[in-house]
Amino acid sequence: MNSPVTIYSALNLNLFSGGIAAERTLNAAIVHADISRSYEEYLEIFDEFYADDIEGSSETTKEKIRGKVGVRSLVLGFLVPLHVMAEVGGVSVSVRQTPIPGDVVDETHSSWTLELVGATGRVCTVNWRTFRKWNESRVVLEHHYDHQQSGEPLGDGDLGLNVLEPPTAFPKSS
Repeated sequence: MNSPVTIYSALNLNLFSGGIAAERTLNAAIVHADISRSYEEYLEIFDEFYADDIEGSSETTKEKIRGKVGVRSLVLGFLVPLHVMAEVGGVSVSVRQTPIPGDVVDETHSSWTLELVGATGRVCTVNWRTFRKWNESRVVLEHHYDHQQSGEPLGDGDLGLNVLEPPTAFPKSS
């Protein structure tokens, strides 16, 4: 017969593994989605993994955003410009993630890097860390912190827009 300590340890390990498994699955889905193809894929990921009563915050916001509708709107406001820059402007967008080890069952930390490479070759890199609190397989709290940027933000000149130039001279008619 298993001792109470063995049962508790096994239960705790299963809970810990479940939170880690959900975190790994969520992060892999984010990293492997292609923003140049569509931002809807990211919204599907959000809908799948985030609770209806999600609380979102960052070190740059004064108040938490509560509820899936509010946080989804914020996510959409971030994704649409990235999608347009990637699809129309030719900006290369890559996302990398590194887990940060922790010891709390329903809490995870990770480090993220978003790299934007303009059509001109100019690079802007944004790094931040994410803290998530989980309730089973759903994120109930997400906080972004330690934002850092290297390189200047990309501007209009960094976009590879194929805008037709007006003709400099009209061809002669015959």
